[in-house]
Amino acid sequence: MTARRALAFIRKHGLLMQSAHVPGVPVLVDYIAGSTVRGSWWGHPMGRQIFKVLSEVHDSNEVVALRLIEGKLTLAHRRAWPALVALAGELGRARLAAVRESHTPSGRHETTSIPFPEWVPGDVLAEARTIEIDKARFICAAALQ
Repeated sequence: MTARRALAFIRKHGLLMQSAHVPGVPVLVDYIAGSTVRGSWWGHPMGRQIFKVLSEVHDSNEVVALRLIEGKLTLAHRRAWPALVALAGELGRARLAAVRESHTPSGRHETTSIPFPEWVPGDVLAEARTIEIDKARFICAAALQ
């Protein structure tokens, strides 16, 4: 599995879970592994490959991680960003804060948050003003359940 294929999968779905299982929402870790991953993916035989692909996905300018669906890491492709911005009043700004995860040289896991709309590019803000609200709700249906 490559980051390129993973990004195409995210682009196709618009919104998906990184690793948590929520009914009706695709899971990127499962896609990378080729089957449903139960428990922590770190212990999965493909754990290193999953980590590599997830790192590349997070480093791309096409994806933002949010705690959007059930408070779990949700990956949003850039094509869904205008819809998310248009629905900020319904979704809530806290759910739209970008989550950045990193590992220190010692291996410690760190998470930082970038408040909404600080992470949103200007062209996306402009596009959000033109999107029809019904279209935005369709694109973000998984987040509105």
